[in-house]
Amino acid sequence: MWGIGDSADPAARRANRANSFGAQAAVYAEHRPDYPAAAIRWALAPIGRTEVTVLDLGAGTGKLTDGVLAVGAEAIAVEPDAAMLAELVRRYPSVTALSGAAEAIPLPDASVDAVVAGQAFHWFDQERAFPEIARVLRPGGVFAAFWNTDDTSAEWVAGLQRVSRSEVSFTPSDEEEKLPAHPLFAAFEKAEFPHSQRRTAESLVTTIGTHSHTVVIPTEQRTALLDRIRAYLRVTPATAEGEFDFPLRTEVIRAVPRESPRH
Repeated sequence: MWGIGDSADPAARRANRANSFGAQAAVYAEHRPDYPAAAIRWALAPIGRTEVTVLDLGAGTGKLTDGVLAVGAEAIAVEPDAAMLAELVRRYPSVTALSGAAEAIPLPDASVDAVVAGQAFHWFDQERAFPEIARVLRPGGVFAAFWNTDDTSAEWVAGLQRVSRSEVSFTPSDEEEKLPAHPLFAAFEKAEFPHSQRRTAESLVTTIGTHSHTVVIPTEQRTALLDRIRAYLRVTPATAEGEFDFPLRTEVIRAVPRESPRH
């Protein structure tokens, strides 16, 4: 979960997938799930106060930004992809939105109370990103990363995962499943929250079509993959007709800096 386990030409494949979302910006904004308020509150709890400024790093189209605003925090968004950033600005015109990356955050030292990342931390160059995250955090701040993952305890969801794999899909190794660590941060904690997204068979196909492993493959393969997913959903009793709740788990990791960075 915390890393990308592609094995064939890993650097090129990782970069290709990380940069694949811009063409899907509007669809991504409409169809990707949000994040539960309980997960966001848990992530921000170490700060110990409610009036906080939160940087959404790798903000995409603002899925996590929206949740930050909903819990009453001030949000700043930083996103490297121009199309994704433009969609975020369109949807949240009052939010300060900046072009930038985790490895070079365009903010002053000690300028935010929290840094959060939704479905983005695994794309960061962690050795370069962690010092930047620590730099922009105020004393008493926190860093947290979020992932929405399919709840495969439902058998039909486990089946969906099997039919959804493409040639660039990966299975994280045991090493990659370990919590990250960095000398500038205390040990990470992890929590998990139940979540769901209201879908139809067609809208779930569209959602899966925004995932990087379906975006970067050739058009013919992508069409065949999405058709296979659609056929599976149409013959599965839980998803064959009308709307249904697609079960998710929201995983969150958080850590506080060991001490305020010195400059």
